[in-house]
Amino acid sequence: MMFFEPRIPPNTGNAIRLAAATGCELHLVGPLGFDLSEPKLRRAGLDYHDLASVTVHPNLPSAWETLKPERVFAFTAHATTPHTDVQYQPGDILMFGPEPTGLTAETLADPNITQKLRIPMVQGRRSLNLSNAAAIVVYEAWRQHGFSGAV
Repeated sequence: MMFFEPRIPPNTGNAIRLAAATGCELHLVGPLGFDLSEPKLRRAGLDYHDLASVTVHPNLPSAWETLKPERVFAFTAHATTPHTDVQYQPGDILMFGPEPTGLTAETLADPNITQKLRIPMVQGRRSLNLSNAAAIVVYEAWRQHGFSGAV
C-alpha cells in the first residue's frame, strides 16, 4: 500500500495499524504533510509502529526506483473499474492520494500506473476517508489470497 503525499497524521497512523494487522507494507511518498513523530500519528498508530513495515520515500521517482513495481493500481473517484474487478497479486502496489484532493491528473498519468480503480459509493459522494479506503482494498486483496498468515 502506498500513500502519496499524505497530509493527515491520524490517517497514516491508521494505515500503520492496518499494515501491522494484515502484514502488508506501507510506503509513504513525500513530501509528507507532517512529521512522523507527531503525537496524532503516534496515537492513531498506538503501539503498532514496531509491528508494521513502513518505508518513507522522498518522492515518487525514488519510490519507483526502490520498488521496481510490476503493477500499480491508483485509486481515484474518477475511474470506472471497481476495485473488486482485479485479481491482486503479491507485490502489487495499491496507491492512494493525499487528503483531501486525491491523486492529481499529472500523477495519474505516471507511466508506472497500470490501472486506475475506484471503490463503489453512492452517487454524488466525493470520496472516502483515506485510511478507510486503504482498508477496504487491502482486505479485498488479502481475502483473494485466503487471508494468508491470519489466525
